Amino acid sequence: MARPQMLKLPEVLDEIGMSRAAFDRMRARDKAPRIRKLPNGQIRVSRADLDAWWERCELHAA
Repeated sequence: MARPQMLKLPEVLDEIGMSRAAFDRMRARDKAPRIRKLPNGQIRVSRADLDAWWERCELHAA
């Protein structure tokens, strides 16, 4: 089974068109895509989690 694609935070921010500060505010309100923190402190978001987040955004906008 293939491992899910993991995106670095700058890649996620670029894709969703958001600043790090705005992303952190969304995380504080549990409205951001699910993140995974690596042992070295870096943040990753799986492609599947980001796609699911986009779907939820579309449902709330409709």
